[in-house]
Amino acid sequence: MASDNNCHYQALVIGVSAGGLNALHNILPRLPNNFPLAIIVLQHRGEVVFEGANRNDFLISYFQKDCLMPVTEAMIGATIKPGNIYIAPAKYHLLIENTKVFSLSLEPPVNFALPSIDVLFDSASACYKNQLIGLILTGASSDGSIGLKTIKDRAGLTLVQEPNTAEVDFMPKAAINLHTVDHILPLHDIAPFLCNLMLGNKD
Repeated sequence: MASDNNCHYQALVIGVSAGGLNALHNILPRLPNNFPLAIIVLQHRGEVVFEGANRNDFLISYFQKDCLMPVTEAMIGATIKPGNIYIAPAKYHLLIENTKVFSLSLEPPVNFALPSIDVLFDSASACYKNQLIGLILTGASSDGSIGLKTIKDRAGLTLVQEPNTAEVDFMPKAAINLHTVDHILPLHDIAPFLCNLMLGNKD
C-alpha cells in the first residue's frame, strides 16, 4: 500500500510534445490496471507524424491496445474517474472544472500551442491543488513550464523527464530552469516511480 502521505493524490497530468509517442509508450503501458490515479495526457498533435494524422482517435487506439488501464478521449462534460487514462482532443484547450469534469475552449493558442499544456495544468491545479501530480516529458517548446510551476505553487507534486533521456530536451529544460521541480527522472524510471509512489512497488 502507498504511505498515508501519498494516498491523497487523485490525478496525474502529463504534458508532452516532440518525441511524445515513444515517451508515453514507455510509461502508460507499464502502469497496472489497479493504478489509482486519473491520468490526463496532453500531446501536441502537430508533433505527431503518422499516416492519417488528422484522426482524433489515433492516440486512443494507439495506447488502448497496449495499456492495462482504460484509454478514452477527454470529452466535454465527462466526469474524471480514477483508474482511467484520458487523451486531450486536438484543436481545443482542455480544462478541468472544479466539479472534476472536462471542458473545452476555443480560445486562441497559449504559448503558441492549441491545445496548451499550461492551460490544462493551471485548471487542473486549481481543481486538485495538492492532490495533483504534474509531469513534463520530451518536447520542442516551453509550453507546460509555467503550468508545472503553478502546480508546485499550489503544493502539488512536480516531475520532469531527465533531459538527457528526452528525444527533444527543450521542454524538460524549460520546466527545470523555471523552478525547482520535485523529481527529475530518466524516462525508463518514471513508471516504476509512479507505481512505487501510489502502490508501494517498483513496477
